[in-house]
Amino acid sequence: MNQNDTKVEQFGECIYPNPAGYDYWTEESSVVLFQTIFSGQKEALDTVSNSPVFFEQAGPREKIYFQPQEVTAGIVTCGGLCPGINDVIRALVMELHYRYKVPRILGFPFGYEGLVKKSGHRPVELTPDKVAHIMNFGGSILGSSRGNQSINDMVDTLCLYGVKMLFCIGGDGTLRGAQAIQEEVKKRKEDISIIGIPKTIDNDINYVQKTFGFSTAFSKAVEAVNCAHEEAKGAPNGIGLVKLMGRHSGFIAVNAALASKNVNFVLIPESDFDLEGKGAFFPTLKDRIQKRGHAVIILAEGAGQKFFEDKGERDPSGNKKLSDIGLFIKDQISDYFKKEKMSVNLKYIDPSYIIRSVPANAEDSVFCGFLAQNAVHAAFAGKTGCVVGIWNNVFTVMPISLAIAERKILRPERSTLWRALLSSTGQPNSMKAED
Repeated sequence: MNQNDTKVEQFGECIYPNPAGYDYWTEESSVVLFQTIFSGQKEALDTVSNSPVFFEQAGPREKIYFQPQEVTAGIVTCGGLCPGINDVIRALVMELHYRYKVPRILGFPFGYEGLVKKSGHRPVELTPDKVAHIMNFGGSILGSSRGNQSINDMVDTLCLYGVKMLFCIGGDGTLRGAQAIQEEVKKRKEDISIIGIPKTIDNDINYVQKTFGFSTAFSKAVEAVNCAHEEAKGAPNGIGLVKLMGRHSGFIAVNAALASKNVNFVLIPESDFDLEGKGAFFPTLKDRIQKRGHAVIILAEGAGQKFFEDKGERDPSGNKKLSDIGLFIKDQISDYFKKEKMSVNLKYIDPSYIIRSVPANAEDSVFCGFLAQNAVHAAFAGKTGCVVGIWNNVFTVMPISLAIAERKILRPERSTLWRALLSSTGQPNSMKAED
């Protein structure tokens, strides 16, 4: 990665005084260093002196690009539900209305589908009164959907309603859609700022330290994990098996295990494992049962996909359809212990849709507010085709292209999070069968 990769596109010079009335402003030249850990002082000095990579720092600018009284803002929420969506919507409306004095804020229903005229959806006008208490509810007051829509039709709708800035709340697929919208807007030479706000409980957006909803999701998952632990302890040779979300990344599974401290095995997409053979998962599980009388297992939904035939099927968002590893492992555990002539009591819990549809917890609610406010600041500064995020605990703005270049995953071979997980669970570093 180089300095060009992190450069955010901007329409032009900011000439209008910011009406927000803050006591201090973020300098346009303010940046956040990408790399913060070095092998020594020499590498640190050489890197900073020769070829440092920076992200732009997010925040309100003293001068802005858009005249606020001429702005119509749009908000759209896409993809699966996630704790905190309503918090983001509320914070966007409050910042736009009270600080920037924007006269009209439109919410487009049911994701990008709401931007296509033939869908029959019509935008709803959002005011502070309408959003005042929505943070108390899960889901999205605008609704959501998956699937590709006509880029031309969506931009036509933005132009029809005079939208000058569109806030796209969603994950990887949503951001890809936002980039396509921004490219069409650019082709038409329209000044419509397209800003992404990263939403995924999997926490898998590239170069974003944390996405909103993640804290709530794994905190809620802990409740299911602790219930599985009680079930496992309450029966001879009890096994509690919990499947959590995590298509490509095991962050929810690992954090839930670390928070619960009642988990013995965590299986994630980034760490390969075998089921049978010396050193594999089932013999290791059997040893645990024989020694301790119970076990708790967390399984990320994207783990163990090698055990299934790849049919090449995709969901409406373009994501590869996953086979159900939870039910598969449940059945395989039962079959294995039958072959071993060992009786077990297996309880299987899948709280997936529960953990994504609850209201945000206090930490996420605060975080959602910061992301939304910084998204508004970025739009008024004339930035476009960008994502607001956080890096090294500083809020940043970066190009959408960088955010979607690849998925963020946990890397067991050099992850302090995985190292902490191994210490907490006591599971082996590897559960691959020995040759």
